[in-house]
Amino acid sequence: MDDYEFMTREEQMKQREEQVLESYRQDEDMMILVFTQWCVNRGFDAKELYQRAYPDQVDNPRLEQGIRLTVPKEEAGDIPDDTLLGVLSVYGNDDLAFVVSEEIEAQEAARRRQSGE
Repeated sequence: MDDYEFMTREEQMKQREEQVLESYRQDEDMMILVFTQWCVNRGFDAKELYQRAYPDQVDNPRLEQGIRLTVPKEEAGDIPDDTLLGVLSVYGNDDLAFVVSEEIEAQEAARRRQSGE
């Protein structure tokens, strides 16, 4: 028999709530990793972009963990800009998505200037 069967309804609800929250945290950690790896792939400083988006959040251990988990650009798969922006949007990181969009536009403008367009 499963311990779950012997829990009160309240205990079962609390356990489900904790499981949902843990799943959300794990998904959020994946979003942070996608962001930090995108930064590595594009040559951006993840901390600097994050600080511009959220200047009041000086220290973010989860961002630090995401940075530690990144791999060199050569070992990583490509993360399309639209994928990152979509993931940020799903988790309500609109300020960060705005900063990322600004950087994407600045890089594209610099490329156009270099190619003489």
